[in-house]
Amino acid sequence: MFLPSIVIALILLIIVWFYFDFTLGRKKHRTSFSKRETPILFGNFDIFPHGEELFADYFHELKMAVSHIHILFYIVRDDEFSQQFFDILKAKAKQGVEVRLLVDRIGSHKMKNPVINGLRNAGVQFAFSNRIRLPFLFYSSQVRNHRKISIIDGKIGYLGGFNIGKEYIGHDPKLSPWRDYHLKITGESVPYLQREFLIDWNEYATDHVIVNSRYAPEQPKGTVPHQFVPTEAGFLEEKYYNLILNAKKSVIIGTPYFIPTKKLLHELIRAAKRGIKITIVVPFITDHMLVQEASYRYLRKMLVEGAQVFQFKNGFYHAKSIIIDDELCDIGTANFDKRSVFLNKEINCYFYDPAFVNRFMDIVHKDILDSKPLELDDLNKPNLLRSIKEGIAGAISYFL
Repeated sequence: MFLPSIVIALILLIIVWFYFDFTLGRKKHRTSFSKRETPILFGNFDIFPHGEELFADYFHELKMAVSHIHILFYIVRDDEFSQQFFDILKAKAKQGVEVRLLVDRIGSHKMKNPVINGLRNAGVQFAFSNRIRLPFLFYSSQVRNHRKISIIDGKIGYLGGFNIGKEYIGHDPKLSPWRDYHLKITGESVPYLQREFLIDWNEYATDHVIVNSRYAPEQPKGTVPHQFVPTEAGFLEEKYYNLILNAKKSVIIGTPYFIPTKKLLHELIRAAKRGIKITIVVPFITDHMLVQEASYRYLRKMLVEGAQVFQFKNGFYHAKSIIIDDELCDIGTANFDKRSVFLNKEINCYFYDPAFVNRFMDIVHKDILDSKPLELDDLNKPNLLRSIKEGIAGAISYFL
């Protein structure tokens, strides 16, 4: 009896430690993050829903860089496609271009020392963001930098859902073709995107930099009004809540993981009850264990309220967007889930131009046509294995 008692005591001790580590870590995080967003700015945008087209353009612009390249990704793999990316960065660094690469410590765990040393030896400045740190080891292991930002010469920016790896260009048979939304940005807002990169870089890089004019040359205005909103530590919930609260006709949500917070689910239900048309686009296949089962409990509630749910079937749907009343849209890095709201560092771009929203709607409508409606009867059919998975997923939905 002595040994089982010790094991039980250790398990309880670990649970208590996790609880206080997470609670205190989150409290400190919330007090240390100052909410910020850019003013309404003007720029020009290209939208890339396909990885092959995006990276052909992206790699071309990287090769044309003359001053600096600043890049932040959540995931950078170590595969054949990633090697093309590394080769470009090393070649530009050898040419005298300042190259900074910042990647998430856990998201990019497959980047090993030989790859990192090869980049550094070529002159690339490399750093991991969001390393696991004392005193809150468990909490810091869960807070991920999910942003994907690139700035080239302070004149061209990229922001969206794609990372660096073969699956993003359709070379993973299970997840091919990969569907996502990524923006190419020019105009007066690029220096603001530059600033957000440098804030993250300065937090984790060993060689701190000073933001100055050479990183942010003055840019001509574009035509599309928009703003960037970086979020972390729960502040995204307020932004999403206000979008839904102010909807007058319709809300369209595209997300790979529909796991809303209690507050957001409640507001979506209220919107549906007051006659707002709710449309949700999610994947038919999944790239992570239990995330689909975690979504079912919320999708059932939305279907009961008359929402339309579509499961994308032409590959894997990883896009992140919200469209309100065909007048405002959000494209960025944040999923409509608890992890993006409470744990991840994210950055979204909000557009206030009906012409741009209509242009984006054409892409979303194409995705809906490539989807099948999900019916309430589909989720209510008896399925023991699914029910077990749903129970497990519900218990850990915060961390999925």
